Amino acid sequence: MAYSKKIFLYSAIMAVVICSSNYLVQFSFPYFGMQEILTWGAFTYPVTSLVTDLANRFFGKEFAKKVVIFGLILGIFFSFILTFEGFNLIVLRIVIASGVAFLAGQLLDIRVFNVLRNKLWFIPPLVSSILSSILDTVLFFSIAFYGTGFPWIILAAGDLAVKLFVDLAMLLPFRIAIARFS
Repeated sequence: MAYSKKIFLYSAIMAVVICSSNYLVQFSFPYFGMQEILTWGAFTYPVTSLVTDLANRFFGKEFAKKVVIFGLILGIFFSFILTFEGFNLIVLRIVIASGVAFLAGQLLDIRVFNVLRNKLWFIPPLVSSILSSILDTVLFFSIAFYGTGFPWIILAAGDLAVKLFVDLAMLLPFRIAIARFS
């Protein structure tokens, strides 16, 4: 497959994950009394790190950076089409927070993954995803909700807990993909 087709494929997958997460963030997770602090989007968003890590593992950091940027552009475009209902200051803060957090988190993921590239197979994706999830969560919730009176710290804690769990779970598809396609 040609290089540009690979970038488009990975970027499209990234955009689907971003759009899915942006849509699912509207719905509370109704189990275990978590409906006030967790949404379904927390479960899908960490898959972005899997996409980034596979792009980085197979094609390198420059390829992964292009996937992150193109995926973000496509994801934002289609998210607006699918979820846009009204525009206000909070929506603007959430959009800005989402883009900044995603970009910073994914670029950190790429950098850390690259530094750890030659370690045991699970070290690069696990460490890079955990650090990326922490940065993404802190940036998103603080930019979107700081000073609003919204209970964002408890929401951030719940979101981060799920992201860390999913980061760990994503090791299995990562291992399967590198075993199958390496």
